[in-house]
Amino acid sequence: MDRPATAAELFDAIGSAYEDVFGRAPVVDRALRHLLETLPPSSRVLDIGSGTGRPVAEELAAAGHRVTGLDVSPVMIGLAREQVPAATFVHVDVREWTSPPESWEAVCAFFPFLQMPREDTEAVLADIARWLAPGGLLALVTVPRDVEDLPVEFFGRTFHETSFAPDDLVGRVRAAGLEVTGTHSEIFTADEPGTPPEEHLLITARRPG
Repeated sequence: MDRPATAAELFDAIGSAYEDVFGRAPVVDRALRHLLETLPPSSRVLDIGSGTGRPVAEELAAAGHRVTGLDVSPVMIGLAREQVPAATFVHVDVREWTSPPESWEAVCAFFPFLQMPREDTEAVLADIARWLAPGGLLALVTVPRDVEDLPVEFFGRTFHETSFAPDDLVGRVRAAGLEVTGTHSEIFTADEPGTPPEEHLLITARRPG
């Protein structure tokens, strides 16, 4: 493939191998614990870039929350529906998806922005701020790097990564109208030969009100 892989192509090809290598990143576990300790019972949770459904949708649904996952990869959606029947999964690009205002108590966004232009990330953050109920929570995890369209090798395929430096992304979350309540960063090394260590940044935020 001469051109970079799209997000759907990349994750269709990776499938369940992603869960094996990246599924239990410590910052994702940290974000999950925060949500499980904080959310009211039976909260409505939107999981953007839900992947295989594990661990995020699975653990939130097991705790009694009403989870809807969105993913651009039909392979990932199929895996998630099979593995987490207690949640709902929709095959869609979040940039083309709409939701009524104030319809979610929490939104998870664990690594979905790395293949979006920066202006699309800003637009989705603004959408999230509208979709959250007053007091609703955002948990966002990304690889914080000041890069645009950087060719990156991932599971033997090339995609173009775009991200933000940590302070820049925090500023964009605030600019969307959300109150940043915490950040946490740590270095993660995937269980995949030849994969270099990378920084993972967790940003937690809430909609005022």
